[in-house]
Amino acid sequence: MKPGRKFDTKVQYTKYKVLREVAREAWNGTLLQNIYDIPKRIVPDNEPPSRCCIYKDRAIVAQRVKAAVGGDSTNPNVIQVIEIACDECPVSGYEVTETCRGCLAHRCEDVCKFNALTFDEHQKAHIDKSKCKNCGACSKVCPYTAIINRKRPCENACKIKAIHSGENKAAHIDNDRCIECGACVYQCPFGAVVDKSFMLNVIDILKKSENNTAYKVYAVAAPSIAGQFSYARLGQIITAIEKLGFYHTVEAALGADMVAYSEAKELSECDSFLTSSCCPAFKKYIQNDFPQLAGHISHNLSPAAAIAKYMKEREPDCRVVFIGPCTAKKAEFMHEEERRYVDGVLTFEELQALIDSRDIDVSALPDGILDNASYFGRIFARSGGLADAVRQALKEQDITDFDYKPVSCNGIEECKVALMRASKNLLPANFIEGMACTGGCIGGAGCLTHEEKNVKDVDRYGEEALEKTISEAIAVLK
Repeated sequence: MKPGRKFDTKVQYTKYKVLREVAREAWNGTLLQNIYDIPKRIVPDNEPPSRCCIYKDRAIVAQRVKAAVGGDSTNPNVIQVIEIACDECPVSGYEVTETCRGCLAHRCEDVCKFNALTFDEHQKAHIDKSKCKNCGACSKVCPYTAIINRKRPCENACKIKAIHSGENKAAHIDNDRCIECGACVYQCPFGAVVDKSFMLNVIDILKKSENNTAYKVYAVAAPSIAGQFSYARLGQIITAIEKLGFYHTVEAALGADMVAYSEAKELSECDSFLTSSCCPAFKKYIQNDFPQLAGHISHNLSPAAAIAKYMKEREPDCRVVFIGPCTAKKAEFMHEEERRYVDGVLTFEELQALIDSRDIDVSALPDGILDNASYFGRIFARSGGLADAVRQALKEQDITDFDYKPVSCNGIEECKVALMRASKNLLPANFIEGMACTGGCIGGAGCLTHEEKNVKDVDRYGEEALEKTISEAIAVLK
């Protein structure tokens, strides 16, 4: 690993190595010739196997390579399962552990309405899986906390229950329910759940630009980039992006300023309530599970799409690549409307792999400039930032006769609660900020790190903005 590179888990590190090697071959134009050699580089002969044998390790890496070059083309979902990598975790549900003392009270038995509790000759409890409804009542009353709800990491991560055990006991994703947030990708300890990469498309765009002479290629960087690359200054990362072949880097936060301004106006003219449109996973969740509320979704594009649209209107021939933390963004930009404006999507994981595939010494680079947005646009990256920005936009537009009552939903579980209350006309709010990932965009599956300090990094990044108001930031667009 290069000095300073930081990943949350070894799974992420393996993913990075695969992406880096695929990118290196793509830059050199040798991917087709050498694609089958990549598993041997990642898992050399002298490396102890992490599974049963080195050959299974390489077979799994080969599937990771497939994901890195675009994944299963017959499966429209950005999130996919590598079945051979799945550990086939034990079937989830409530289980009695060895902590059971065989007590006389038998509260677990008394509370179970389904007669699922039985006892052996030692009075130790056992759960009949054929009768158990996983209600959890027995677990709540056990005085020894001996009954636990054992969930697969991927199932536990997916709060909308879109992933479960398939017929072969490997994880299976229900595409009709999945919102492509990538929570299962980050939480699977075996890396069996992966997100498709469209990195090759980006490399192709850069190569065909002929050093930005055929057309210009712009990078749109999400504000959650602050704090992701701990080994370098943000300005150095911006220079590294341009070293890859991008003409210039623009802040997605400027698009956030645009969205906040127009979203405030739309909200003030709304006769009920409005939900944010910035998080594609949140939008898809509404459309899937609360279709009756779909009409309440803001009509604004996401910040990345908004600024990309502006750029395309000014330079129709340019190419725009979004760089951020979000796997759901990959899905968003396959939609017809957004596809007109955004030509490619990279996660921070993929960006790191691209930089290292070109052997760019980031530590030796000068600082590039990134100064497009306001404080309020930049704090979109963390939970509560969007709601704060809309409040500021109302103020700057002198909309003083509107009673702004926002609710910020930190993670999909809080989104669910707010939407359920809204569907029953019980929500005492008129604006729902929905963030599918806990913490907001800084919790995205495509982040290099998921640390508490990332919130402070984003706020610090916001405070460094030259433009102190939304109006000042978007004034340059007129």
